[in-house]
Amino acid sequence: MSTIMGVYLPCVQNILGVILFVRLTWIVGLAGIMESFFIVLLCCVTTLLTSISMSAIATNGVVPAGGSYFMISRALGPEFGGAVGILFYLGTTFASSMYILGAVEILLNYIAPIMTLFGPFTGPENRAALLNNFRVYGTCFLVLMSTLVFVGVKYVNKFASLFLACVVISILSIYAGVIESAFGPKTTELCFIGNRLLKLSGDMRCEKFYNTTCGWFNMILSFYIACKVSRLVLPSVMVIILKTIHQNVLDNSFAHYLRVGAPITTDRLKDNPAADVQPPELGTGYRTWLVADVSSSFTILLAIFFPSVTGIMAGSNRSGDLADAQRSIPKGTIGAVLTTAFIYLSSVVFFGTVVDGALLRDKFGDSIGNELIVSIIAWPSKWVVLIGAFLSTVGAGLQSLTGAPRLLQAIAKDNIIPFLKVFGRGKLNGDPTWALLLTCFISLIGIIIADLDVVAPIITMFFLMCYMFVNLACALQTLLNTPNWRPRFKFYHWTLSFVGMVMCITLMFISSWYYALVALVIAAGIYKYIEYCGAEKEWGDGLRGLQLTTARYALLRLESRPPHTKNWRPQLLVLLKVDENLQPKHPQMLSFAQQLKAGKGLTIVSSVLQGNYLDSYPEAQAAEQELKKAMEANKVKGFQQVLVSQDVSQGLSSIIQTSGLGGLRHNTVMFGWPHGWRQNPDPKNYKVFLDAIRASSACHNAILVPKNISNFPSRNDKLEQGTIDVWWVVHDGGLLMLLPFLLRQNKVWKNCKTRIFTVAQLEDNSIQMKKDLAVFLYHLRIDAEIEVIEMQDSDISAKVHVKVGNVVQRSRSVRFYSPNKTASETDQYTTESPRVAPTDGEDTDSLVSSSSPEHHVDTNGKEVRSQAAAFHVKTFQIVYCVGFNPHFCSQSTNVRRMHTAVKLNEVIVNKSHAAQLVILNLPGPPKGSNESREANYMEFLEVLTEGLDRVLMVRGGGREVITIYS
Repeated sequence: MSTIMGVYLPCVQNILGVILFVRLTWIVGLAGIMESFFIVLLCCVTTLLTSISMSAIATNGVVPAGGSYFMISRALGPEFGGAVGILFYLGTTFASSMYILGAVEILLNYIAPIMTLFGPFTGPENRAALLNNFRVYGTCFLVLMSTLVFVGVKYVNKFASLFLACVVISILSIYAGVIESAFGPKTTELCFIGNRLLKLSGDMRCEKFYNTTCGWFNMILSFYIACKVSRLVLPSVMVIILKTIHQNVLDNSFAHYLRVGAPITTDRLKDNPAADVQPPELGTGYRTWLVADVSSSFTILLAIFFPSVTGIMAGSNRSGDLADAQRSIPKGTIGAVLTTAFIYLSSVVFFGTVVDGALLRDKFGDSIGNELIVSIIAWPSKWVVLIGAFLSTVGAGLQSLTGAPRLLQAIAKDNIIPFLKVFGRGKLNGDPTWALLLTCFISLIGIIIADLDVVAPIITMFFLMCYMFVNLACALQTLLNTPNWRPRFKFYHWTLSFVGMVMCITLMFISSWYYALVALVIAAGIYKYIEYCGAEKEWGDGLRGLQLTTARYALLRLESRPPHTKNWRPQLLVLLKVDENLQPKHPQMLSFAQQLKAGKGLTIVSSVLQGNYLDSYPEAQAAEQELKKAMEANKVKGFQQVLVSQDVSQGLSSIIQTSGLGGLRHNTVMFGWPHGWRQNPDPKNYKVFLDAIRASSACHNAILVPKNISNFPSRNDKLEQGTIDVWWVVHDGGLLMLLPFLLRQNKVWKNCKTRIFTVAQLEDNSIQMKKDLAVFLYHLRIDAEIEVIEMQDSDISAKVHVKVGNVVQRSRSVRFYSPNKTASETDQYTTESPRVAPTDGEDTDSLVSSSSPEHHVDTNGKEVRSQAAAFHVKTFQIVYCVGFNPHFCSQSTNVRRMHTAVKLNEVIVNKSHAAQLVILNLPGPPKGSNESREANYMEFLEVLTEGLDRVLMVRGGGREVITIYS
């Protein structure tokens, strides 16, 4: 198809419609020439800018069925495409209702008003009866037109040329009538009581009442007023015949907005003495004066008029049928917009010039015997316009009923909205069937409304929303300048698209803010539904490019400065082990991570496969997919990665060092406890665990080690009561205080209370320690119960000797397994003198609390006192974890250490045996790679946590993570 037949004329036919014939004169009468001109200009400029954006998108590739939906979905993604596509479908469907109501109004009011007498509701003078007739005849029209569309679109296309010819002839007839009125003004009778316009129907004529001031009126008015004596004398009522509709343009230049029920008046008779008098109802042969049936304002008229400039997508929808779509779409669409804009703007001026203002405000022509005002201007006969307007509205309705089902079918075939899948079915030739039925049902809703002035604003919202996203898509593609953005149409710019988008949004809220909000809510609901269902389509949309650009900008900004304590939250790196089926061994860790994160911040789930990357690449890809499935099952939002390494410890070290990008890096590493390490004498069974702790500490990452992870609640559980017990052995940056607060934000732990235990010796002031800690937590805005536990040195119990025996036996197993090690190498260790908790970057051999003030450097570079020390928080003076120094070893140290673990474990079990979760400090691992010291370290942790159902061992990253400041 050529540019003229394929784009230009279809667009003209769809743009010129029912509003031009039945509402434009009314709009001019109410808004005046100046404001009406601005309304039309504003709408036409909006569609012109949208046409420019649409031309750029349409010439950037082939646009098949779906039109605007296809363009937006491929430019902005399936979520936006589906939302806007549904709105455009609803707009097109309601447009069919508007065209059918317009055709029925022309038929019943102007062509064959006698049909109302044969309808089920009689009394054309009754507004309710008229609307009921609209509903009945509109439904009949809908059934007939839908049947024609169902039988075959080819018949609709055959009639399209006839309907288009009717539109062109009607408009030419109106212009001919305007030209004729310039040489010989037409005359008609308008009847006024005072300055109020009377309603006439049929062969009714005005009676003239005798009044002595006729000559005065004749002198004031510039046209002939006939006066004669009548049998009915109403001195306060003046009935005047205006013998012409060619009036001064100044009378119609300014607005005459009316409230509902307000009388229609004329400014020419405003000085009539009877103008302000409330006259009685006239007798037989007279009807009451005309009143406004709806309230009017600039915004209301704008919403009613805008649907008349829609239809610019008609050419792009036929992209596949055009001989050269790249040239035809821009030329035909923009040419049609400019042509129709000229017709609308000139019609505003012509109507305001040749028709009296009171008659213009008469919406249905009741003052001239139910005549269509446009038709009495036409030359040579009013029937040219009446028949042409009727057929053009029928044709436009058929086009809407043809296009809307195909649009819905295109959306359904893309399968981005699952429940619409049934509407993708059709006949053997591809014509939609179920989609047509749904379209008829929705169109019937608009017909039941029956009021053209109510249906039009609904259409305005849907089309403006669609046009807004067309402009947004063009602006976004232009700004991103993606390599695939190569439109043939070159006369576009992102500023034009941006202005068009702003104008669409502005017009939406100017027209009707509540309709605009409803449209936005519908679009947002569809968007979230598609997002929730997980759109499987990937069309390389522009939003992905925008996301990449925004992410790059944000990463560069994050890199420019270190994170502040106020912004600290656990950015998790979860290290999972996979089984022989490449599935996570402990998916409960993902559930716990989700409870801790609640979808906020960064989460990276990683695993290491042992082997050669070139040989194990398929397994790595499969394992990554299994991690993704496990993350989705546990609602963990984040990223997954699988690393193949010859050595698992080296692989974990690489992941800990390199995960993340720029400022978006993890600050906390979570990995599981090596269960069964006691039963396996091979130190490699727990060496990976220790190496992960060392690597995380070297990177200054916080460490979370959940023990007995299989006992942790799943994300679907909800703990109705219980406590989260924090055993604050060492002030480790405040991480132990922050974790229970974060957990309680999740529904699983919401009902749990927080208890904080700290340990003191007999010489400490326990009462003062409790007060200081309460003040500290108060300033931290953390609600928790505080308890200070006093512990004293005592004799070594028999139970401790048993534990020491286990350690010795373990050391012998290690020596047996490692024959190259000497006895001295496997037994030597020592303890350093107790010292305070480490500051940023300091390695920890022994972690003990201290009453002396701590110092650390905050993120602003200023040395400040530790928050814990600032409130004189004094933890216990007992060796919690001694260092594993290779320079000294004695059995007595083993006994002392184990005695500490046993005694502390007894206290913890006694106080927290019923707790839902116990959180305590994780001591630092021994330096070096001495198997005996490592085994002793593992045994120490086992003894410390023995008898506890759920344990979370925590080690800080060497910085403060919680602050008292705002």
